[in-house]
Amino acid sequence: MSLLSIPKAAMSALHRPVYRHRLRVLVDSIIGHLRPGDEVLDVGCGNGTLAAAIKADPRCPEGVRVRGLERYPRGGEPIEVIGYDGGRIPLDDGAVDVVIVADVLHHEPEPDVLASECARIAGRYLIVKDHQVKGLLAQQRISFLDWAANAPYGVPCLYRYNTPSQWVAFRDRLGMEPVEERSSMRIYPFGFEQILGGSLHYFAVLAHSTDQEDEP
Repeated sequence: MSLLSIPKAAMSALHRPVYRHRLRVLVDSIIGHLRPGDEVLDVGCGNGTLAAAIKADPRCPEGVRVRGLERYPRGGEPIEVIGYDGGRIPLDDGAVDVVIVADVLHHEPEPDVLASECARIAGRYLIVKDHQVKGLLAQQRISFLDWAANAPYGVPCLYRYNTPSQWVAFRDRLGMEPVEERSSMRIYPFGFEQILGGSLHYFAVLAHSTDQEDEP
């Protein structure tokens, strides 16, 4: 093992339990918005862990199908993964019931392009989880979190994050309204949560404005 690999190995080992906690919180946040027979697409699915956890959860409604979308499919994912070139998503308008885009948009050079595509193919909901600049030294704390979570895997960071008002403008540009919106999430275990959780995280379940009356 080289000296350069030691910090990355240590960060990866530290990240695993934190990621498991985050995964449970995301599943808890998403699963109540799913309905029997839903077609779900996890955009930027990575290794498919979130999608697989949703399917494996005993609360998952019957017949839910979860697929992933990824620019660079890794192979061996526990779900079906659709490859795409970073432009138009190869699905028709409203092709899936629910689109999930979790901690992906802040890695996109043109996040509005991807978000518009996600909104286009979402028949009912677009579920967004991402970071936000809110609170003391928020930019610095998020940047450290982003680097620590992605550096072990060679994922580049742009260090660009929305403020709360920018998230409102974001959903307005999409022409969508919140079914649920959180400006804070308890997403990490004790110790990490106090420094890197809370108001640094944004979560929203967005619906096309004409679909608000369909919420059960």
